[in-house]
Amino acid sequence: MTARSVRTGDLAGPAADADDLDVEEALALVREDNGTAHPGGQRPPGPPTQGSGPATRSDAHHRATPWSEARATAARAARTVTRGARRTPVSVRLDDALGLTLAAPLDALTDLPSFDTSAMDGWVVAGPGPWAVRDEGVLAGHAAPAPLTDGEAARIATGARVPPDTTAVLRSEHGQTDEKGRLHATRAVVPGQDIRPRGQECRSGDQLLPPGTLVTPAVLGLAAAAGYDTLTAVPRPRVEVLVLGDELLTEGTPRDGLIRDALGPMLPPWLRALGAEVTAVRRLGDSAETLHKAVRKSQADVIVTTGGTAAGPVDHVHPILRRIDAELLVDGVKVRPGHPMLLARTKENQHLVGLPGNPLAAVSGLLTLAEPLLRTLAARPAPEPYTLPLRDEAHGHPYDTRLVPVVLRGDSAVPLHYNGPAMLRGIAAADALAVVPPGGARPGQETELLDLPWASAGIGVCFT
Repeated sequence: MTARSVRTGDLAGPAADADDLDVEEALALVREDNGTAHPGGQRPPGPPTQGSGPATRSDAHHRATPWSEARATAARAARTVTRGARRTPVSVRLDDALGLTLAAPLDALTDLPSFDTSAMDGWVVAGPGPWAVRDEGVLAGHAAPAPLTDGEAARIATGARVPPDTTAVLRSEHGQTDEKGRLHATRAVVPGQDIRPRGQECRSGDQLLPPGTLVTPAVLGLAAAAGYDTLTAVPRPRVEVLVLGDELLTEGTPRDGLIRDALGPMLPPWLRALGAEVTAVRRLGDSAETLHKAVRKSQADVIVTTGGTAAGPVDHVHPILRRIDAELLVDGVKVRPGHPMLLARTKENQHLVGLPGNPLAAVSGLLTLAEPLLRTLAARPAPEPYTLPLRDEAHGHPYDTRLVPVVLRGDSAVPLHYNGPAMLRGIAAADALAVVPPGGARPGQETELLDLPWASAGIGVCFT
């Protein structure tokens, strides 16, 4: 795996300020457990966040789900949907099938190749040489040529149909003509050489690929070669994004206590990279009634909200879920950043993923809850887990998993600076997120990595 280059200033050194705040938040919770919380129960002040609320209470942390268990819960939730209400496969033109999953076997509609073809430019020859060369050559895409007779040759192009009674194809560089126009071979001719016989790759009816195969560019090429115009595939899960927060600007620089909405532009392409069809992105502000109406009327398979997942005066996600009698499957995750994330079943065939408002915390929520949910709904294969040693120390959280942006350098992963919950600078330069266990990871320690879709050289690189 080849790592992208990054600026030296982006590599991990002393922890970023936001990291210190994250640890301080954890220590505050420990002090609460020991009866030594900050006066008034308030967390130390930190930078403004997108849709954030007050500090999470210690009892909320105790209810939180371990990180790996939360991911498994999201996958199980999707499997419940696919079993209980079968998502009807769709017929998709090849141009629109990239990134989908085959819902039916890809069986050969014809022999491949469907006739004997030349594998090289050169001459078709019959019998032993030298050979008299026909005036007319054999080109690809033309009608079947007349049979050859012994001692006869004809010019042929790669991919052209081989005439009946051909002995072999003589490559252009392996033949020469004399002054009488007769063709001589400059090396021995082996019968059948450089001929692709009919059915060499497959016979009509052979299964080329099983159901569950991810449609890659190579799969599209194979399907086209086998005669397909459309593929039967699992449809993309439909996702509606609801961006919450009165403090968000959609253009210009931050001003007057307002901040730019980073999640509105970031989430749709990221969700598409995870295999979703984003049907809408709606900015709702901090209105509980507007959020209730949007959730109740949504026809998406998955609703993704940003911010409002804590317990502050404008954090409306939990009250709305109670109001619609949703089933809360994950209520907080023991991961930093992103611990206030949640997953709920809002309807029999619909789920809501509540992401924290801080940008990197939202990324954590995407990869923790949205990725396994969407992957399973789309019937995509799970990525193979892998580890690499860390080149430098990765600071950990006292009792939670921590996701740290890293860049891949040869056979190691290098933690990046600017990895606080409100920061995107680190993840923008990253190839992956390192899954750092509670307490941290030392240099050289093998650590699980989560590839970013566009950095894994997989199908996820396609954003549309």
